[in-house]
Amino acid sequence: MNVLVSGSAGFIGGYVVEELLSRGYSVIGIDNHSKYGKVAKSYDDHPDYRLVEGDCRDVELMTELLSDCDHFIAGAALIGGISYFHAYAYDLLATNERIMAASCDAAIAAHKSGRLQKVTYMSSSMVFESTDTWPSVEGDERKVAPPLSSYGFQKLAVEYFARAAWDQYELPYTIVRPFNCVGVGEGRALGDVEVPSGNVKLAMSHVVPDLVQKIVKGQDPLHILGDGNQVRHYTYGGDLAKGIVTAMEHPDARNDDFNLSTAQSTTVLELAEVIWHKIKGPDAPFSVVSDPGFEHDVAKRVPSVDKARDILGFEATTTLDEMLDEVIPWIEKAVADGRI
Repeated sequence: MNVLVSGSAGFIGGYVVEELLSRGYSVIGIDNHSKYGKVAKSYDDHPDYRLVEGDCRDVELMTELLSDCDHFIAGAALIGGISYFHAYAYDLLATNERIMAASCDAAIAAHKSGRLQKVTYMSSSMVFESTDTWPSVEGDERKVAPPLSSYGFQKLAVEYFARAAWDQYELPYTIVRPFNCVGVGEGRALGDVEVPSGNVKLAMSHVVPDLVQKIVKGQDPLHILGDGNQVRHYTYGGDLAKGIVTAMEHPDARNDDFNLSTAQSTTVLELAEVIWHKIKGPDAPFSVVSDPGFEHDVAKRVPSVDKARDILGFEATTTLDEMLDEVIPWIEKAVADGRI
């Protein structure tokens, strides 16, 4: 079977391609390298992988690629961390809407031609941005107030695209919502805005690499955004990829949606202390300073993981310790090499 993965050079996309290849699929990746520039991947020379450098807003190109594919994992998007929500509020909405509309146009045409079986859409935990009840259960995104950030709002729109394409054109779908991906391979994004945080200017998209690089660069006390009580579910990229590909394959995932996440809650302060002691040693005194938080820094993201477990048989089992033991050395080397 052939699978098209859009955003294949991205952070989660890289894990997804590796998982697909490990399961015996032939994979076509498409990416315009707009976030990180060209990045070498371990699978670049794999005989069952082909990378197309192109723009997912090109309907003709996407239709051509999908004509030879059985599945489409629609992961391409302009995406970043909390600073992105403010610096690129319009672009996050406009660019991602154009990507999604073009992807759906192409998928509808490919499905009509008879080969494409389904689209697996990459949504986000940010669809639950405005909730005031936890855990967030699949379906809550249509009951609570819409997200306030343009990024969260657009990710909710992705889910409306999926359902509308089914309602009108009977294009089958599965929606997956990754929660707080942690892993290797995330570099300094080309368009990241530098945010002063103590003696370090950050230009990374997510909290784990932010904290690691600050500690590696000697920041003491450690600066964190807000009071550190923000609750997150840090989920290993390899686990998320397993969940995404399983949702793509599973017959009971057709026309349904799933939260993909670890069941473990961790506050930012707890995360910071764990990273601190892993880098500086178990007896190193730990101290933090709170910097003003961002408007869209959600206080809690806590998913229900029951549906993915019960229907897909999926559980994210990699522990935070295991993730950090892989990620910290990778970031330390990236800092030493001047890449971060």
